[in-house]
Amino acid sequence: MRKFPLTRMCLLWVLMAQGALTVYGQHVNVLNLKVDLLEYPMLQVVNGYPVVGYSRESGEQVRIANKQPLLGWELSSASRGATQSAYQIVMATHADSLAKGIVDVWDSGKVTSDTSTGVVYDGRPLDPNTGYAWQVRVWNEDGVTSAWSPISQFRTADTLHDYQTAFYPLQKTDEVPQRLSASQHQIRIDFGKASFGQLRLTLTSPAGMDTVTVRLGEAVNADGTINRKPGGTIRYAEYQLPLKRGRHTYHVQFRPDRRNTGRQAILMPAYIGEVMPFRYVELDGYVQAVEASDIVRSTAHYPFDDFTSHFESSDSVLNAVWELCKYSIKATSFAGIYVDGDRERIPYEADAYINQLSHYGVDNEYSMARRSHEYLLHNATWPTEWILQSVLMAYNDYLYTGDIRSVRHHYDDLKAKLLLPLREANGLISTTKGKQTKQLMNAIHYRGDALRDIVDWPHTGGFGMVGNGETDGFVFTDFNAVVNAFHYKALCDMAKLAAALGFEEDAVAFSNKADETHRSFQSLLWDNRSGNYRDGVDTDHASLHTNMMALAFGLVPASKSDRVMAFIRSRGMACSVYGSQFLMDAVYEAGAAEYGLSLLASQDDRSWYNMIRAGSTVTMEAWDNKYKPNQDWNHAWGAVPANVIPRKLMGVEPLEPGWDVFRVRPQIGSLEWATVSVPTVKGAVEVSCRQDHSTYTLELSVPGNTVAAVELPYTAKKRAHMTINGEATEVKPVDGLLKLPRLPSGSYRITVDLR
Repeated sequence: MRKFPLTRMCLLWVLMAQGALTVYGQHVNVLNLKVDLLEYPMLQVVNGYPVVGYSRESGEQVRIANKQPLLGWELSSASRGATQSAYQIVMATHADSLAKGIVDVWDSGKVTSDTSTGVVYDGRPLDPNTGYAWQVRVWNEDGVTSAWSPISQFRTADTLHDYQTAFYPLQKTDEVPQRLSASQHQIRIDFGKASFGQLRLTLTSPAGMDTVTVRLGEAVNADGTINRKPGGTIRYAEYQLPLKRGRHTYHVQFRPDRRNTGRQAILMPAYIGEVMPFRYVELDGYVQAVEASDIVRSTAHYPFDDFTSHFESSDSVLNAVWELCKYSIKATSFAGIYVDGDRERIPYEADAYINQLSHYGVDNEYSMARRSHEYLLHNATWPTEWILQSVLMAYNDYLYTGDIRSVRHHYDDLKAKLLLPLREANGLISTTKGKQTKQLMNAIHYRGDALRDIVDWPHTGGFGMVGNGETDGFVFTDFNAVVNAFHYKALCDMAKLAAALGFEEDAVAFSNKADETHRSFQSLLWDNRSGNYRDGVDTDHASLHTNMMALAFGLVPASKSDRVMAFIRSRGMACSVYGSQFLMDAVYEAGAAEYGLSLLASQDDRSWYNMIRAGSTVTMEAWDNKYKPNQDWNHAWGAVPANVIPRKLMGVEPLEPGWDVFRVRPQIGSLEWATVSVPTVKGAVEVSCRQDHSTYTLELSVPGNTVAAVELPYTAKKRAHMTINGEATEVKPVDGLLKLPRLPSGSYRITVDLR
């Protein structure tokens, strides 16, 4: 056992968390210790032991189940360019022991490395159901040592595995009404926003002979009463509540819905109980005085930090859209796994893909996305494109976290999701050529007989639906262009994952197949006369979907980009809220910043603002009830701006796994100003842009142990007059961008003279 000096120690268990801890050392500070990609310290003392992830009402808590968990931390420094050159981790069985300098589990010694987010535990085997305490110190680029971090703690699970994703228990947050009004026989309650929750009432009955009618709903009529026939899957419920004599607290027991509690649905855990989405409550027949504290909604959700992300701009509509979409990610986390809304509560890959990116955009949380992705790997759904999206999710997980363990563990499953057995000699895949074997269905973990191409949803205008569906008239043929665009993107991502794992032969094979698909896409699907890509080999029809997918996924050569973008612009928002993910990615890939802004801040009926105007406070399944009459009002796949605003409009995206290097390429169009705080595993990236007719100003905060690649819009042909923190810098514009020298950690103010 080794003893060492320690300073400023405190007990805390932070599991992959962003907290508010800082230990001040010399030049570099170590903060926010992490274990196995979990977010949110929820420290409570239970039986004298500090426990994280503990739900007092249920007794649920987080346990680390990996034999070799990943350890990580963040760096902070007032010095520009501060980086880590080495670290030392010490671990003991008790925090008290560690505080006394007793290290009885692991001392890594000084390790020369800049790794700070994915250090594999390499001490003696961890015991099941055991608590451990650890801390770290680092050396900066000049060899100066930081102070020791605060002591963090974790507890192992009853059984340890080579790999298993950890996750937090669901939480309940009690909320009181935002507005309350009472008449002689009715009390109206408005919680301000809808959420998946339960209702608790504290009511008084002098005689015990009263029965109160309780109504709950997501929508109201023009007169402010709850809409009892809202249509679709917009929720309404009514309960009769007999009162006992005296003052009592009543928990309204919600009836389970037959459809969203079926075999494929994600059921609410017993420690939470059944929930329903509602914003409004009416109490009929209650004549006693009532206070807001007598009416409580207990909202169920995954742990969520409301303050870790921020966006604001000079456009009030855009700001409202951001707040709608950000809140939607929190509100729809009620099941602990991404589901498709309240109608079914079933996980689907396409929903999860958008949910994953959006969750990354609004919170420093990665475990729910990974858990959802891994669930879908073994519970695949029927659309061809959605099988392929599992590979895209795996790559996002690695890119945003730097943690390759999930990919390594599920590598064979991910290879199967490429659907290579459906590939034909022309380099394209097809679901109609008789190659959908039982063996393939088993390999991709799909329990049905065959996959079906989807493109977008819904397909055709059904009863009461305006228009002919959301596919822009897409013509389905044997070789579906949208399916093959996803196939190409999956091959590209899988090649990068294989290379990261050291599987060079696979990486080369996947890259070669991607190149072949790229060539076939150009030779078989490009229509040079029309300047767009056709929907398939045997049709001349071109849809928005084919062209936006091709542009979003890198299938459009630079020589064709302007023509494809012109076609995309001509089609408008001719896609569903799901399809808008790829439309927005394509628009910003083409550098069409003003068009992208016009779509994000649109007030048309096919817009995110229309969801607010319709009365929903959570993003909807479709643009409007008329486009999908059976839609629900709580669908996270409608929250695309939650990721597009930070990723594309503000341009903050990782270029290397774990945010070692990230890009800042703002495309704010005609906004006068915009500011964003983007959470990452290495700390927040903060960007502020302001422009007028003469000057463009960017203020940027680069987290410790990261490097920023900044690219600013600049259309003039002359060299730009630029300053970085007051020092003149010359950068030659290339393709409408000023590409700055890479910037290490620190704060920067960059100005560009536009005159």
